[in-house]
Amino acid sequence: MKKRMNDNFKKIKKRIRNDWILYLLIMPVLSWYLIFCYLPITGGLSLSFRNFRYNGGIWGSPFVGLEHFEKMLSDREFIRGVKNTMIISLGRIAFQMPCAIAVAILLNEVRKIGMRRFFQTVITFPHFISWVVLSGILMDIFGSSGIVNQILIKRGMESISVLSSVSMFRPFIWLSGIWKEVGWDSIIYLAAITSIDPGLIEAAEVDGAGRFQRIWHITLPGIKGTIAIMLILAIGQVMTNGSFDQVFNLYSSSVYSVADTLDTFIFRESFITGGLNFGYASAIGLFKSVIGIIMITVSNKIATGLGEKGLY
Repeated sequence: MKKRMNDNFKKIKKRIRNDWILYLLIMPVLSWYLIFCYLPITGGLSLSFRNFRYNGGIWGSPFVGLEHFEKMLSDREFIRGVKNTMIISLGRIAFQMPCAIAVAILLNEVRKIGMRRFFQTVITFPHFISWVVLSGILMDIFGSSGIVNQILIKRGMESISVLSSVSMFRPFIWLSGIWKEVGWDSIIYLAAITSIDPGLIEAAEVDGAGRFQRIWHITLPGIKGTIAIMLILAIGQVMTNGSFDQVFNLYSSSVYSVADTLDTFIFRESFITGGLNFGYASAIGLFKSVIGIIMITVSNKIATGLGEKGLY
């Protein structure tokens, strides 16, 4: 065992000596990640086990052990946040990912390059609009005094309150997320489609396969590896769901029961309620990170077990 370790150490040393210029070039990037990404983690992790005090700073704040984590288990708002985060994130995966794949396939079927670029530009453009701006537009259209309700009232119909309806808020979040991000998400699938051997498609055409058959038997199997990797990454972000800006700018206290996610809950705990409870918010952040690592590891293991290429 000791001999094997010495041999490995000698190989690494030889590799560094032979390629020292490449390692020197990568040092600035590694230094940046170490200083600005990894070193701050130590303070954040420590804060999860402390009650933050301004006069003491992170390291001078009183150590409370697992108090914040024990509070989580009995905090109904935290449990509600976990539930809402899971539902919104899984709904996003279930609806947004298939739509992105479908859009990529449809764009690939457009033969005229000019038309393809036009449609791709149109459906990708919403991605570059900030949720702050877009939420204001959506409120002006679907809010209680928005354009939609004004039209309904003028026609003698009952107004609808999409943004304050418990039953309609989550579907609205999913649909608005699809409209904004589906074009951007489709880019990576479209890139994967273009890497498929054109000879396979030509052979299928010669054999009389229709367009749908070519998509089902060639295109989809050709990008299933990319789909698997994107699914693993999406599952790893379930506890984050990547929709803080969207939910925070659209939700209100009337829909907290279905819209209050962990991210919005952490924001309120840190800056609005709880007296700037940074320790408790950091503990929740640590919980999210641990669950994310577990989920991405399990999903990657399942994907590799099924014969697909995982992340590692």
